[in-house]
Amino acid sequence: MSINFKKFVPRPGLVNKQGRLPDPAELVCVEVPKVFDQCLIKRCLVYCEGPDTDTTDCELRSDPLTNPKRYISSRDFKITLLHVDKIPLKKDPCFKRIVINYMISFYADYIDCEGRTKSEFYEINRTDVLGKFYCPESISQATTTLEDEPCDNNLIKLEMVADALNGEILKDEHCNEVLDITLGYYIVVKCELVVQLLIPAYDYCPVPKVPCIDEPEEDPCEIFERAPIPKFYPDQNLEPLFPDPDCSCEDELD
Repeated sequence: MSINFKKFVPRPGLVNKQGRLPDPAELVCVEVPKVFDQCLIKRCLVYCEGPDTDTTDCELRSDPLTNPKRYISSRDFKITLLHVDKIPLKKDPCFKRIVINYMISFYADYIDCEGRTKSEFYEINRTDVLGKFYCPESISQATTTLEDEPCDNNLIKLEMVADALNGEILKDEHCNEVLDITLGYYIVVKCELVVQLLIPAYDYCPVPKVPCIDEPEEDPCEIFERAPIPKFYPDQNLEPLFPDPDCSCEDELD
């Protein structure tokens, strides 16, 4: 069944049913980074002196603190790729042994004995080795009109989700109070190559018909008057007094 293109308004959105879109207006060629391979690095690190391992890092201890009382939380996690080595494998040069050196930085907040919030800055330098990673080189060579700007079609990209799992105020071997952080993070390593892809397209995205809305400022007391009465007590975490009659015997045994 043909679909009337005139009644179709192309716009970004979910495609939740088949057969609801008309044929595309054209096939277009776009230049985009395509992911050729990716893998996951998962680490949980604690402080320990000496060389870094898969579970320890010597940079997870702060400098000596002045009258710390309690660790609060950590924030502003960032990752920076410092250096990449690509070593082709003899059996298949398209696969490479990748050595990545990167830095994770963040702030850890704590309260001192006078009730003031203070922060410590951490920089964690790490090196990981990917034994076999599909990272082909671009066959074509590219250049741009900007002579001073190199054009590298082959990219190693890092994406990270990190969190401080714990923070503990301790005394070091010199009796100085320090803050040790337990760091957990996930890093997705991607090999991207800038390629030309042929994709179906309808047209340029239309200009929005809805104007931008300027939210007027309201009196805080008026907002408060309209707000519902909050709960005064938290939800109770109670188990039922009697078993659920709909529960099967197998569930009860489990």
